[in-house]
Amino acid sequence: MALVAIGVVVGFPICSSLALRDATAAHGAVLTGLLPAATAAVAVIRGGERPPRAFWAACGFGVVAVLAFALVQGGGAVRAADLWLLAAVGLGAVGYAEGGALARELGGWQVISWALLLALPVLAPVAAIGLVVHPPHEPSTGAWLGLAYVSAISMFAGFYAWYRGLAEGGIAQIAQLQLAQPVLTLAWSMLLLSEQVNLATIAAALVVVGAVALTQRTRHRPAPTPQDRARPTPRPSPPPTGYRATIGEHGCSQTAEKLP
Repeated sequence: MALVAIGVVVGFPICSSLALRDATAAHGAVLTGLLPAATAAVAVIRGGERPPRAFWAACGFGVVAVLAFALVQGGGAVRAADLWLLAAVGLGAVGYAEGGALARELGGWQVISWALLLALPVLAPVAAIGLVVHPPHEPSTGAWLGLAYVSAISMFAGFYAWYRGLAEGGIAQIAQLQLAQPVLTLAWSMLLLSEQVNLATIAAALVVVGAVALTQRTRHRPAPTPQDRARPTPRPSPPPTGYRATIGEHGCSQTAEKLP
């Protein structure tokens, strides 16, 4: 539960907010497009699975695409905003994977509720100090509505549905639904923030979406436990007395035929 709180209550919101002071929402959409692949990778590692090399190759391709985009946009250097966004992706992936696993036992709304309560003693004093040191200066109605939406929907109600989906459909599989996030973020950044999205940004977003889609085409095989390796291969039981056994192909099935 502490990892959930660190990942999705503290880490991702703070890192992404610090990044968006110097980067546009459209730029952030490309880098956070790695979140589905990162969540799947954390789920694979946490579950002890052994995915094929194609899975890791697809994840690596997405990382390279994102870094190349950041270098081009940053004039040949990775900016501090890019590092904050990558940190947000890593922390968010841990929070998503751990929360999805916990939701199988506790339920979606219980996980995010307990995570928020766990972080409250730390965040409340920080927020109070922030209000005293940097008080808001006549925020607009839109700013208050945005704060209310982030608090009630993005930070609570959305996580209730998200964690329940991860628990019921599988973390690595359902996480790939976030493939739509970069495209939707680009669209909303143009509609709500009047940002100008160039063709390079759209192309980079599509490349990241394609890289993450490749991770969906790989199967995740759970690693065998020591008990599995030590367990002997089951053999078909002998037929009852007076019957003749017929073993199927590869010894996988048998039938018993009564002798005359």
